[in-house]
Amino acid sequence: MRTRLTVTVDEATAEAAEAAVASGRAPSVSAWVAGAMRERAHRESLAEALAAIRAELGPATDEETAWARSVLGL
Repeated sequence: MRTRLTVTVDEATAEAAEAAVASGRAPSVSAWVAGAMRERAHRESLAEALAAIRAELGPATDEETAWARSVLGL
């Protein structure tokens, strides 16, 4: 199931979406926007999970943070 939305974006964002389509990196502007929305929702979900972990266990130590960054390639 899909839902049609109307969004307003700045010109540079619209141009980026159109360039992605023109170069074959996206099948359509709608697909490009939908992909961006999925990525945003995923990041927010991960942020919520991390906040819950921090609330339960407290903040990560510097050593734990360094380990996580190395595992994630950050």
